[in-house]
Amino acid sequence: MPNATYTFPPDFKWGVATSSHQVEGNNENNQWAAWEQETGRIKQGHQAGRACDWWEHAEEDFDRAAALGLNSLRLSIEWSRVEPEPGKFDEDALERYREMLQGLLERGLEPMVTLHHFSNPLWLEKQGGWLNIGAIAYFDRYVERVVRALGEQTTLWCTINEPNVYAVMGYLQGLFPPGQQDFKAMRIVLRHLLRAHGVAYRTIHRLQPAARVGLAHNLHIFDPAKPGNLLDRLAAGGLDLSFNRSILNAVWKGWWTLPLGFGPAWSLHHTLDWIGLNYYTRALVSFDCGARDTLYGRLSHAPDAELLDGGYGELYPEGLERALLRMARLGIPIYITENGIPDSDDDQRPRALLLHLHRLWRVLQGNFPIQGYYHWTLVDNFEWADGWTQRFGLIGLDPETGERTPRPSADLYAAVAKGNAITPELLDAYAPELREVLLPQ
Repeated sequence: MPNATYTFPPDFKWGVATSSHQVEGNNENNQWAAWEQETGRIKQGHQAGRACDWWEHAEEDFDRAAALGLNSLRLSIEWSRVEPEPGKFDEDALERYREMLQGLLERGLEPMVTLHHFSNPLWLEKQGGWLNIGAIAYFDRYVERVVRALGEQTTLWCTINEPNVYAVMGYLQGLFPPGQQDFKAMRIVLRHLLRAHGVAYRTIHRLQPAARVGLAHNLHIFDPAKPGNLLDRLAAGGLDLSFNRSILNAVWKGWWTLPLGFGPAWSLHHTLDWIGLNYYTRALVSFDCGARDTLYGRLSHAPDAELLDGGYGELYPEGLERALLRMARLGIPIYITENGIPDSDDDQRPRALLLHLHRLWRVLQGNFPIQGYYHWTLVDNFEWADGWTQRFGLIGLDPETGERTPRPSADLYAAVAKGNAITPELLDAYAPELREVLLPQ
């Protein structure tokens, strides 16, 4: 079968994922804008600035997404724009989001709307952010207003993006605002975020019975560096429980597990209509009694691994298949809500994209309910603490001029989306070295 073609389901969603602070530009009323002003917080002193200028010109990139043959796009609502002061909502901002969502629909792009993607209004941050239990009610008030305003344009909602990453990076590792390194604080924040998800899930369904509500979960693969070493296995298992399983146990099984606690969380039981998978890489874990911040696991990569730009980790496409099979145990629809690599010169991305999509295709052969794939991202954006140093876009961006330059991987992704398949011709054109790997002889 030298000419095998890997075909995807006829109704499969091909999209790209984005977030408000990273693309809109001139967000000045959230905690990230304040964080960027502090010396040493962002690599090379970068700031988001006008970012990708979506607040003024998002539709131009919507045109680019449509031209790639995509049929969906994930974006987030900037809470600080919608509710700039507690209890005071900006109708002009809501109208702008209506325009964006309508613009997507008019271009044949189904919106997936994320309600919280790492950024908080400054007024919430000044009240303690997600350490404050009151944030749950504040979030619910905001969610209700957004759903009432935008419910005619979408039924596909993502409540919170990567609660585990938000809590760990901001409250344990101190790399995201507010820059704390406090295990107890991390645990409290994560519990509050998950409880807020549960409350929002019910609010959205009360307002919109046909809604499809999920959560985007970053599933990081943790493998023992030496599988035969009991301590390495325990360290890897502890990290997996803390970072991955405890989240899913809460929002699906309705049960708190360590480190979030131990006992029932009935209000969270089955608060998912679908689950989002954000997958990027894996880590090898060695037991290290000095590595308290990572639960006594020292993280590394395989000695022979192909490494990604900027120390981002190893290229490990098999992990997407492993992560999907884990998610499939929930028995609910799955969206790959983020997957991509930083690659400014696009020398790895075409091959990485094909390898990951082939792993996705393999899982689909088991009739698992995977609904779509959202590549991170469409256009280079402001990558949080990495600033503009990490380039994830299918389309390159000069943040000074706003000039956009499509990379070869954009043409590749367009060909896959338009043909709904990986063909031998695509392999020959973009990654001929993969022919022997992916095409059976």
